[in-house]
Amino acid sequence: MDDATLRDYGVEPTGEARVLLLACGALAREILDILNTAGWAHMDLKCLPAILHNSPAGIPDAVRKAVEQHRTTYEKIYVVYADCGTGGLLQQTCDTLGVEMIAGPHCYSFFEGKAVFEARGEMTCFYLTDFLVRQFDAFVIQPLGLDRHPELRDMYFGHYTTLVYQAQTNDAELTAKAKDCAARLGLDFERRFTGYGDMQRAIASWAQA
Repeated sequence: MDDATLRDYGVEPTGEARVLLLACGALAREILDILNTAGWAHMDLKCLPAILHNSPAGIPDAVRKAVEQHRTTYEKIYVVYADCGTGGLLQQTCDTLGVEMIAGPHCYSFFEGKAVFEARGEMTCFYLTDFLVRQFDAFVIQPLGLDRHPELRDMYFGHYTTLVYQAQTNDAELTAKAKDCAARLGLDFERRFTGYGDMQRAIASWAQA
């Protein structure tokens, strides 16, 4: 995330902070809210493009390059990603670099809480977060070609039954939009308020490290 965008969210980048959070761009708004609310001015945020989730094989190398780029500027760097479809390669990269990341298969897991998410064992749910509700067309409809070929809906979503909206905030407009997303995909709708889950707990522990 560039300095201008950080300032848009009310954070003044200094480049001199002791701790760097290297994160997925899909988590920027939530992380900045956590930092601002807690007043952790010693933590900076830099984000990689959220669109990397459409080609997760590129995430480990992007993280590696970013860590190497900023290692001399920060005393500590933490990676605000879960595995996110990298097949364990991101964890291997972080272990090699000596940096910590969030445990879990993806952000849907750490928003709800890894233990709770795994206990559910849901196989037919399609998940959206606040970010993905806002960016539904850009990150779901258009990349899958459903705007041009709606007949592909059954190929992509035929085995899903429910769209689960993991809400990080209580926003009536986002909830209404999430319901519309479910209707567009022909899925039942369920809303779960998660807040920031394991991500907030991880950042809090890193802030005190």
